[in-house]
Amino acid sequence: MRAIVQKVTKASVTVGERTTGSIGPGMAVLLGISTTDTEKEAQWMANKLVKLRIFDHPDSGKPWDADLLQCKHGILVVSQFTLQCVLKGNKPDFHQAMKSEESEALYNYFVTTLRQLVPNSDTLVQEGEFGAFMQVHIQNDGPVTIPIEAPASLATQKVKPPKPQKQKNKQKSDNNNSVSNGTPADAGTKDSVDGVSEQLAQL
Repeated sequence: MRAIVQKVTKASVTVGERTTGSIGPGMAVLLGISTTDTEKEAQWMANKLVKLRIFDHPDSGKPWDADLLQCKHGILVVSQFTLQCVLKGNKPDFHQAMKSEESEALYNYFVTTLRQLVPNSDTLVQEGEFGAFMQVHIQNDGPVTIPIEAPASLATQKVKPPKPQKQKNKQKSDNNNSVSNGTPADAGTKDSVDGVSEQLAQL
């Protein structure tokens, strides 16, 4: 699965006189599905796109430091089988592109996965029209254009469970537990000091 990602100030798709999708600031994504792609590649690509840090941070203004979700920007997805082109001399060959009926199902799965990851997806996730002859209007910001390809190793990869968060300050947690149980954390130390003081007073 291949994607061409463009950072945009605005982008839209029209089919004839009808606008099928339109966004303001965000990213336009041209998506090419190959004959070997599965739902694994679609999931990987959707996750990669929403975490791609190509925007200025909304708080600090630092460039290349914020993703789509942090900025609450839109994403416009356009299916484009020609991304799977292989040149034979000067003639493009598309045998590596998945056939239309199968690729439409996988494309729809990709968009559904993307919608699950993006809050307010009804507004922020926009589309072209699969299989239609489209006019794609992209106002590239920068310009910033990034090609992304799902790794071939996904076919054999296993999904790893999330790692549990580590306790950063175990000592502090233990002390708090002692206080909450009604016993001061340094009670043992204080008793020892009092005992020494009493012995010295008797001398």
